[in-house]
Amino acid sequence: MRRMLVVTTMVVVALAGGTVAAQMQRRGEPGGLPEVTAGLVAPPGVPPAITRTAPARVLVSLETTEEKGVLADGVEYTFWTFGGSVPGPMLRVREGDTVQIRLTNAETSHNTHSIDLHAVTGPGGGATVTQVMPGERSDFEWKAINPGLYVYHCATPHVPIHIANGMYGMILVEPAKGLPPVDREYYVMQGEFYTKGRTMAGGLQAFDPDKARDERPEYVLFNGRMGALLGDGALKAKTGETVRLFVGNGGPNLISSFHVIGEIFDRVYSEASMGGELKRNVQTTLIPAGGAAIAEFKVDVPGRFLLVDHSISRAMDKGALGSIVVAGDARPDLFKALTPEIANRHSGH
Repeated sequence: MRRMLVVTTMVVVALAGGTVAAQMQRRGEPGGLPEVTAGLVAPPGVPPAITRTAPARVLVSLETTEEKGVLADGVEYTFWTFGGSVPGPMLRVREGDTVQIRLTNAETSHNTHSIDLHAVTGPGGGATVTQVMPGERSDFEWKAINPGLYVYHCATPHVPIHIANGMYGMILVEPAKGLPPVDREYYVMQGEFYTKGRTMAGGLQAFDPDKARDERPEYVLFNGRMGALLGDGALKAKTGETVRLFVGNGGPNLISSFHVIGEIFDRVYSEASMGGELKRNVQTTLIPAGGAAIAEFKVDVPGRFLLVDHSISRAMDKGALGSIVVAGDARPDLFKALTPEIANRHSGH
């Protein structure tokens, strides 16, 4: 499965080491709102903060696809996607923007697809007007009036199948005054996969509707693949930096107990809501299926820190495991081993 989104009609923004290039390509619209075309970034990348100080008309072009990809080492799966990645690209708009969604279903698809954005005020979140068959396109527009981080997903019957096959992503509606600046932003989304074979059974795996109905996933994963955020895919930071994680839960069924082992969240936008009081000094935050959270923390000590669903069997046995690697000088004033002869033994972390 493609890990980078390729759409010829859009400006694609690359992420390198946690920094991002320009998000939007501007087009003039005499006598109306300025028009911009949303740049899309593959996960775990995040579009850059919006610097505009006034609303605009934002065009978002998404393509739904069905394509074979890697679920885990030796395991393949036919993913249903927004833009060729699981999760789909993160979208970023500003409070007050008018957003035009252009949804195209690839001619190679075998199923009808749609989009329901939880940020939309309107029937079906857009799903009622975007039931597109293979080769079709549908457009609709809506006004972003509620700031926050929201899930989007396919809402074509049977909805759980479309979500379980990977059709989810997130959209950030930045408040008009923006978010406080941080050093790094990353996009992490949890989802479940219900395969016919048991966990790590090899070959091309089919979707199992009975396991989905019984809420018995074989895999619970971050960003659509076992190990997507480990090794070369690990998130990166340096000591002294503040990291902001945009974390979502595509579900379709389970609640995530999101935790970073060895870190404490300095600030959490609980359920990704904005405008209220932030939670501070949080160890684990709950993210419901179809929900999100924003977690911010300063990294003070170098090392590897694991991202987990602290329903811990999901992390250790089903794949809900990622990492952030922090580079920098040691901080013995904050953390040091007092028994060095056992300091390097392997732990469950």
